[in-house]
Amino acid sequence: MQKFKSLMMSIWPGHSTSLAREQITELLEESIRDTVTFDSHESMLLKNILGLRDIAATDVMVPRADIVSVDINDGVDVVMGLMVAANHSRVPVTRGSLDDVVGILHIKDVARCLHENNTVDLMSMLRQPIYISPTMRTMDLLQEMRLKRLHLALVVDEYGGTDGLIRIEDLVEEIVGEINDEHDDDTSPIFDVNGDGTALAEARLEIEQLEAHTGSLLEDEDRDEIDTLGGLVISLAGRVPGRGEIVRHPLGVEFEVLESNPRQVNLLKVRGLDRISVSADALPDKTPYQAPDKAPDKADA
Repeated sequence: MQKFKSLMMSIWPGHSTSLAREQITELLEESIRDTVTFDSHESMLLKNILGLRDIAATDVMVPRADIVSVDINDGVDVVMGLMVAANHSRVPVTRGSLDDVVGILHIKDVARCLHENNTVDLMSMLRQPIYISPTMRTMDLLQEMRLKRLHLALVVDEYGGTDGLIRIEDLVEEIVGEINDEHDDDTSPIFDVNGDGTALAEARLEIEQLEAHTGSLLEDEDRDEIDTLGGLVISLAGRVPGRGEIVRHPLGVEFEVLESNPRQVNLLKVRGLDRISVSADALPDKTPYQAPDKAPDKADA
């Protein structure tokens, strides 16, 4: 703790000694090992805040293909239906395509108009969006959105086309982790097992469900820390693996990352289920994580 206080004083106004970001990160990692200065959650928050400067808008945006939007010529029933179905309070309003966004619509403005029995005029309700470059740093974007009191930004390419969309929630989740509320999907995670020993699985799949097909994949001391497939894969890799990477378990089962973002794994392809069926006593000693292979071509998958 004294070391941390000394480092913090070096960046306090009036002190000439500067503190490199790398020093803070190193201290946080040291504190996790020593379990003295911070607990793991506090260290994670501080490291994530420091890491925002290294994350670009393109890393956290909702890609164009996944953007839910409405057209300016859509009727109010269509607009409300889309927003409710997508569980979005704000959506871009377009004129013909996502490359022509005329504004952002908030569902409460539509609801207020309907409550007052007024004619719904979408154009009069639109709020001006903020347009940003794909390379903009998320730390700068978070500051700009906070100052302008905006909750949604559009990511545009050099030609003015829409590349993606960022919600302020996406930026906050970069710091605190995934935020789920009472409206988020609580259906059972995908786990489709095929006859060839492979399976398609969401990262939120409980590890016990996978172990029903593989036998034990965790040692007893790890069970308090890891309870999902995503947690297992991140633990094996020592980081959040990217799309296309293959992570191998010492028992031989392989996990190919199909969907992920900088903070979490979302969807995986599991291979080797037909080769694995062991008890916890058969677990080999842990081995260092190997550099990931490139994912095989789809034709070979």
